Amino acid sequence: MAETIKINDDTYRIEDGHVRFYLFIGKEKAALIDTGMNVPDARAVAQSLTELPIILINTHADPDHISGNAAFDEFYMSAKEEGNYRDHGGEGSFISVHEGTVIDLGERPLRIIDIPGHTPGSIAIIDENNRILISGDSVQDGDIFMFGTRRNLDGYIESLRHLQDFSGMFDVIYPMHGTFPQKPDQIGKLLEGALLIKEGKAYSNPVNIFGNEVLLYKFPYAGFLCDPK
Repeated sequence: MAETIKINDDTYRIEDGHVRFYLFIGKEKAALIDTGMNVPDARAVAQSLTELPIILINTHADPDHISGNAAFDEFYMSAKEEGNYRDHGGEGSFISVHEGTVIDLGERPLRIIDIPGHTPGSIAIIDENNRILISGDSVQDGDIFMFGTRRNLDGYIESLRHLQDFSGMFDVIYPMHGTFPQKPDQIGKLLEGALLIKEGKAYSNPVNIFGNEVLLYKFPYAGFLCDPK
């Protein structure tokens, strides 16, 4: 069962086993950011925390982030993520967001940043007034999935560099996996590791993940699960 943890009066994290999602509350409405893996009632959970209307923003559409989407008639997501969403049984219509989109909850603007790589339509979100980066799966200290047809290591590397361009806008990172919260310097650490993998300078071990034989590159700060060479 998911555990709801209050961060402050207008921000909550919902822990769903190995994944988490968030509720950000503004003056006019609230935003649920992802809906977890085993929380089909995610909207009801969020509604128990606020009387304001609730919108949904998906950082990406891997199945551990969309379990409660069906409760929403529409939601915000990158159009580049639609194939991933539909292939995982996702229903409903979405409002496309992209780099530069700002969703204002009422004195709480959320700025969208495109960070493809982990998935084609992965996005990050900056809570501008509170200087928070919501990083989806791309920035964390767990094992980052980079194997399969939709992953792109080169794109991921460029997205990490792109996130660094916004470093003056956030002081803390809220990831969907791993330790909460993360420090901004985690971006540079992940970039270093991803570059070592790309250059063939990192050591790996074969592991089986959900029936897939993949390579785990384990660093002190995180791991990467990649396709075999």
